[in-house]
Amino acid sequence: MTASAPSRFPHRHILGIEGMSPVEIGTLLDLAEGYIDVSTRKEKLGTLHGRTVMNLFFEDSTRTRTSFELAALRLGADVINMAVANSSVKKGETLIDTALTLHAMHPDVLIIRHPNSGAPHLLAQKLGCSVINAGDGSHEHPTQALLDALTIRRRKGTIAGLTVAICGDVAHSRVARSNIHLLQTMGARVRVVGPPTLMPPAIDRFGVEVFHDMKKGLTGCDIVMMLRLQLERMDGAFVPSLREYSHFYGLDHEMLAAAKPDALVMHPGPLNRGIEISTEVADEIDRSLILQQVEYGVATRMACLEAVVATLAEAGK
Repeated sequence: MTASAPSRFPHRHILGIEGMSPVEIGTLLDLAEGYIDVSTRKEKLGTLHGRTVMNLFFEDSTRTRTSFELAALRLGADVINMAVANSSVKKGETLIDTALTLHAMHPDVLIIRHPNSGAPHLLAQKLGCSVINAGDGSHEHPTQALLDALTIRRRKGTIAGLTVAICGDVAHSRVARSNIHLLQTMGARVRVVGPPTLMPPAIDRFGVEVFHDMKKGLTGCDIVMMLRLQLERMDGAFVPSLREYSHFYGLDHEMLAAAKPDALVMHPGPLNRGIEISTEVADEIDRSLILQQVEYGVATRMACLEAVVATLAEAGK
């Protein structure tokens, strides 16, 4: 038995959350909701039998790549994991040439993570298969935002009307950008909290409230979403020291007390324990949703794969 969405997802690709309507986001979330039990039972379906899903990751990943692979396998698809470190990319082959070579193998869905913003959009223009963005530079990470939204909705019952604080390295975070777009589209009030050096230029144009004081930013929040310091994307010193950053912007029980008593804690992973979040808060059973985020990632990516393949099928591909 497969899950069914109340309406068809109209797009062949999932490249970003920006521009998606509430109905389109809701369609994916409802479809993912139906796959949670399937994923938990490790049930294998035949929904994508005969389809080929290719993972093309130019950056290291554990959670995202593994959950996409599990999602495809549980839907009955054939899965190819491209080892970029051992590929012709290392010999100077361009992204387009690599993608065209892989496309000659006739994948139905290409899942790509790339350090350059816009890479998935470029491939979507050049290839005939569906493309799903698994993270491009500091631009977007749409499936992470979708699984975060599913996690929030299952725990709080709704997204509309909630106040969500996204805290930490907002400047380098594709997760933050996708979540800002999704949460606002679905009716949440969004705050960003962090030092001025870790805020993107013109952040106020995103329609968010900006705080540089952690406790003030968390006051009255329903959800506290922490981000890791992405040191690999930093060219220069953005914080005086990790110790000082942790003191002012790390989430421990004392800092969390500024939020609502029933506020929930999220983190897309990987965690830097003792820097942006304490072990005690990360592992708190009643308030931390971090493990649920990982669990719901498979169901969410099953929904995304089924949605784009259904659109392909309607187009006769």
